[in-house]
Amino acid sequence: MAKILANDGIDSVGKQMLENEGFTVVTDKIAQADLATQLTSFDGIIVRSATKVTKEIIDACPNLKLIGRAGVGMDNIEVEYAKSKGLAVVNTPAASSQSVAELVFAHLFGMVRFLPQSNRQMPVIGAEKFAELKKNYAEGIELKGKTIGVIGFGRIGQATAKIAIGLGMNVLPYDPFVSEATIDFDFHPELSNDKVSIKFKTVPLEELLVKSDFLTLHVPFPKGAVPIIAKKEFDLMKQGVGIVNAARGGAIHENDLLDALNAGKVAYAGLDVFEGEPTPKLALLQHAKISSTPHIGASTNEAQERIGVELAQRVIDHFKK
Repeated sequence: MAKILANDGIDSVGKQMLENEGFTVVTDKIAQADLATQLTSFDGIIVRSATKVTKEIIDACPNLKLIGRAGVGMDNIEVEYAKSKGLAVVNTPAASSQSVAELVFAHLFGMVRFLPQSNRQMPVIGAEKFAELKKNYAEGIELKGKTIGVIGFGRIGQATAKIAIGLGMNVLPYDPFVSEATIDFDFHPELSNDKVSIKFKTVPLEELLVKSDFLTLHVPFPKGAVPIIAKKEFDLMKQGVGIVNAARGGAIHENDLLDALNAGKVAYAGLDVFEGEPTPKLALLQHAKISSTPHIGASTNEAQERIGVELAQRVIDHFKK
């Protein structure tokens, strides 16, 4: 049976699935510079976002039959070139949706109640300044009743909308490839077996920018593409808007975001992804109005298990054809 390199790791459940089917799974990390030579003994490679599968690696490894991406985006893989060489390229588009959507709201809840700022200042203020800090952060707001614009209305965008509806928010979705989508709401089985479906119609991007109190991005973003949100888009937004990017670094023009934050146009921003990963701009990381996380949208135990299982099944299905 095939030999698979899980160069960025794989959840233990997915690894066990592959081994139960007779696959050899190697999880020892091979440095990027050594992949072209050491990958020649493998039939497939599984990566997350760290390892890049380039044209040079593909050309150097004619033995490869499959490239698997443990996640949604595949911008670290030369997908079309791999397919032109006859390789299968698979990913796990559905497995991380809930985890990413929940991280969006972790940022939103934190921002509207000033949690990042409080956490930075509480350890150093001293008891005498407690009242002053309490006064400074006494003007938080609720998410209920506010409008959230969801840019990109695929699986993750819809999972985000589902949480927003549960909080009593209004949802404005935009997606150039989707005109409408129906989201099913399954209530907790111990409370009710009833199901409710809500149909969403997408709106033009300009309408979303003008009407939203908060924006969240869930779009693919190829390297070198024009940012989806830059000065022109910021100018259309409400004064004091909040924005979250848990999609791809570069989808928001970072210098324009800093300008908008400093001018008060954007009240706060939650960033899980950055242009310069793994070394984001210090101006972003140190900004008082930014809530930052190190690209952990899909990094929950539940999501990683789902990703491992889904990816393992895709690998098994391919090699059993």
